[in-house]
Amino acid sequence: DAPIPNQYSLGHIWEEGDWISKVILISLAIMSAGTWYIFFTKWIEQQRLLSQATQVEKKFWTSATLNEGVDKLPKTSVFRAIAEAGLKASQGGTTLVGLSDWIGMTLTRQLEDANARLQGGIAFLGSVGSVSPFVGLLGTVMGILNALIAIGVSGQASIDRVAGPVGEALIMTALGLGVAVPAVLLYNYLIRRNKMITEKLRAFAGDLQAYLISKSK
Repeated sequence: DAPIPNQYSLGHIWEEGDWISKVILISLAIMSAGTWYIFFTKWIEQQRLLSQATQVEKKFWTSATLNEGVDKLPKTSVFRAIAEAGLKASQGGTTLVGLSDWIGMTLTRQLEDANARLQGGIAFLGSVGSVSPFVGLLGTVMGILNALIAIGVSGQASIDRVAGPVGEALIMTALGLGVAVPAVLLYNYLIRRNKMITEKLRAFAGDLQAYLISKSK
């Protein structure tokens, strides 16, 4: 006897579903893949910044001079970029802005640039967490609609007529939630780590500003 096909598998939905079902499946797959890709890339970036913060505590502030401390930091370090900008600003203000304010403005711009890079891509996770349940809901609606059409065509609400479409509707619901829940959890996780990194950057910039101002007096 030929094996009975599983009406509740993704393969069956792909083979038997209409173009709307396939578009929904592709959309959910893209959102899921994008979620995990962004999570791992941002997590690696955050780990690198946390490592740089540790280097600042061990190497920068233990140096004899500020220039020596800057040289000890990796050239790719965000903290080094902030320190170099602060050093350059401390060499003189402008005719419109005093030295203290000029240093503060320069460090603030560096912090804003660093924060913008930290936030890049994370908004995608929030969007996926908000949108994917509705994409799955659209698949649910289409599955129920197909079940009603099957009932209308056959003239009877038998299980064998509606099992496939109803199964498709339930699977679409589960897929939408399966994409949304990780996206929301990962979004919140990355946001918490970003806040921790931002606080470290602000503390470093604040200490650096205080040191540069005290040396300029």
